Amino acid sequence: MNRRFLTASFLWLVAMLASANDGVFYVNGNQIVPLQETDVAVTKEVLTISIQDDGYATVDVLYEFTNRGAAKVVDVGFEASAPYNTGDMLDRTGKHPYIYDFTVEMNGAKLPIRNYVVHHSSEDEPTDFVPLDLNQWRDLEDSDEAISGIINKQTKENIDYSYAYCFKANFKEGKNVVHHTYRYMMSGGIYNHFGIPYWLLPAMRWANHQIDDFTLRIKAEKTAKQFCIVKDPMWSAAQWRLAEGTGKMHVVQSGYDVEYYEFSLRNGTYEWHAKNFRPTDDIHIDSAEGALFSREDFKLGRFYDRKAMILLPYEKMEDTDDGMLIPANGMTDGISNSRILRNLPYANRGYVFKDQKLAAYFKSLWWYMPDPQWNQDTSDFTEEERKWVNDYK
Repeated sequence: MNRRFLTASFLWLVAMLASANDGVFYVNGNQIVPLQETDVAVTKEVLTISIQDDGYATVDVLYEFTNRGAAKVVDVGFEASAPYNTGDMLDRTGKHPYIYDFTVEMNGAKLPIRNYVVHHSSEDEPTDFVPLDLNQWRDLEDSDEAISGIINKQTKENIDYSYAYCFKANFKEGKNVVHHTYRYMMSGGIYNHFGIPYWLLPAMRWANHQIDDFTLRIKAEKTAKQFCIVKDPMWSAAQWRLAEGTGKMHVVQSGYDVEYYEFSLRNGTYEWHAKNFRPTDDIHIDSAEGALFSREDFKLGRFYDRKAMILLPYEKMEDTDDGMLIPANGMTDGISNSRILRNLPYANRGYVFKDQKLAAYFKSLWWYMPDPQWNQDTSDFTEEERKWVNDYK
């Protein structure tokens, strides 16, 4: 077995454990909101979140607004909360360090964006988007008692802050179409390989205090992803459906008695659609190992992601004489653990196993979706997977 690979894997695990209790938070996705009272309503929204293997999520939002009054100009804003536990300093340009390719088109015309920093308020007191005078604020230092945010140079007041992306929207009478796109880095932590937070509640600030016709689409682009969403009552208004590609879903209970929708999706899209949608909470899309963390039935391979390097339950790890953690050299269902591990990348792509023991084992993993048409092309194997296959021969 390759010692260099095992060392890298162990260091990856240590880094995740050392990333603080809440993990690393980079940025949230969000709705756009009016900065003043308006009679403009959200008639329709199609929100597409694409999960990718490069550590980023891509967001594409198509809005249809109805302006019930005369033509008007409305200041519109997008709030992105500051990173947490990343070591980043305040970016005084007002541009978030983990948001990229932020664009807005309205009725076919691209709109200019202005950026600034604002005081991040609570859900009970929405952010007012008043720009902070950054001459009066500084980053925290080791001597400061506060653990996050920025501090006022004179009053020593400590606040959390957000980055604002704002634009002027020229609403004509009747229907208006806004197309909004950006990429942002996915968060992560001790319990999950990736996390995608997205704020839904700000949509309630438009005139109708709901989204008349709402569609959420979650995509796995040119990859396979296993992820969970908390089974919040607001999702009971409609059924999740597989819109394209290969996928399956079920409800799973975590070791902490929280129910999740768990999805297994390969090169496809899951969709949720409802009328008169009034979100009662935000959404967090998490890689599935978080929901499985303390379950007793977390068997070898229960979670698999192409970009993660260690995907083993703790009971499948053993110490070596030099204190290194490696996969236990045991057997599971009559198959060596190393054989299961080296075949995980193939199972993830739908390989149909001829060996009866392997076939039975992977069929016992709920996410496994056999694809007789897969031609065993390994050109899309990630670097981590190639090491995985070579090291567990």
